[in-house]
Amino acid sequence: MAIASIFLFFYTLLTFISPSTANTSYHPKALVLPVTRDSVTCQYVTLLHQRTPLVPIKLTLDLSGQFLWVDCEEGYVSTTYHPAHCHTSQCNITGSKFCRDCFLSRPGCNYNTCSLFPNNILTHINEVGEVALDVVSIHSTDGSNPRKMVTIPNFLFTCGHTDLLKGLASGVKGMAGFGRNEISVPSLFASAFGFHIKFTICLSSSTTSSGVLFFGDGPYVFLPGIDVSKSLTYTPLIKNPDNSAGPIFHARLGAEYFIGVKAIRINEKPIPLNTSLLSIGDEGEGGTKISTLNPYTVMETSIYHAFVNAFAKELADVPKVKPVAPFELCFNSKSLGSTRVGPAVPSIDFVLQSKDVLWRIFGANSMVQVSNEVSCLAFVDGGVEATTSIVIGGHQLEDNLLQFDLTNSRLGFSSSLLFRETTCANFNFTSTT
Repeated sequence: MAIASIFLFFYTLLTFISPSTANTSYHPKALVLPVTRDSVTCQYVTLLHQRTPLVPIKLTLDLSGQFLWVDCEEGYVSTTYHPAHCHTSQCNITGSKFCRDCFLSRPGCNYNTCSLFPNNILTHINEVGEVALDVVSIHSTDGSNPRKMVTIPNFLFTCGHTDLLKGLASGVKGMAGFGRNEISVPSLFASAFGFHIKFTICLSSSTTSSGVLFFGDGPYVFLPGIDVSKSLTYTPLIKNPDNSAGPIFHARLGAEYFIGVKAIRINEKPIPLNTSLLSIGDEGEGGTKISTLNPYTVMETSIYHAFVNAFAKELADVPKVKPVAPFELCFNSKSLGSTRVGPAVPSIDFVLQSKDVLWRIFGANSMVQVSNEVSCLAFVDGGVEATTSIVIGGHQLEDNLLQFDLTNSRLGFSSSLLFRETTCANFNFTSTT
């Protein structure tokens, strides 16, 4: 997007959510939300306060999602709900070309409103939904603790129907889209408070302790006082000309986050790959993206086989056991040693823009304990016709801090926080002022 277009976008957007209307006396430098892994679905769920009176809304985090959508069909009650009427600035900023009439005069069904298409990528369902605005409140942060709640009176979202919730974690009422998009949750927060468009995720490996989402600049401080923001490695975020997450969104670039993996090493040894699969093609195929909806990293079949064979070769002396679906390489857990960063298995490197820039994956993120005696390599076969060659999934992201800096189009990453003797569950949510 050209610089002039970016300024025009934010000028228009600020006409209905601005720092002055968001809060007249306190301007936070960053915001914070908890995020927890659901034990049944392995989805990552965050909690946002919306409506008047405020209600805590559980939302599945979708790193590739275009926008926030919430079920308005069942139980949506708010005195501050406003539909976005056709041809208004609120409607125009979404890029919506669809106007519709609905005459019930309730959330999700009003006359002369613009529409988007909320999408549940897990069930491959998308439906037409009314674009609307309502109050949202969120904690500010100094990077170490949550601080004052701040409020945006007109936060843009889309109404979904109750059947879109199928397949989502229990109690979830919608999906929080964090995609590379002007109306995603991080972009709207950035506009409302004058932040750089930057958000940071740190997913906990525990289902009982929350990880953390930051919006805005660091620091990112975890107990016992470790500022992770000072030790990040950076790699460019790559734009995909297509959107493999779902229907094309009004001819815009894909909202997903791709990085440029050039090679894969196991125990610092390169594995043989068809490297053309690592590039993004003209129709959006290939490449490497990051996903919070895939529980494990998925690889195109030829990459996967080369990867599994090389990993097995490095552990030739460790007894293998019968595979446990969906995994193909499993070991007797008692035969694997233990380290600070998980089972003592070969390191995995995603080599990025140069041989010296790499994302190193250790045992805690490469292996999964499927029973008391069995551990499996936590990567799965995506098939020979996989749209994206490598999809880095949630298990590989846990206890790694990832900063998505859209202003500078780069990803900052920490590798495993276990080396720093902390985890993503160690943000101090208990101290709030």
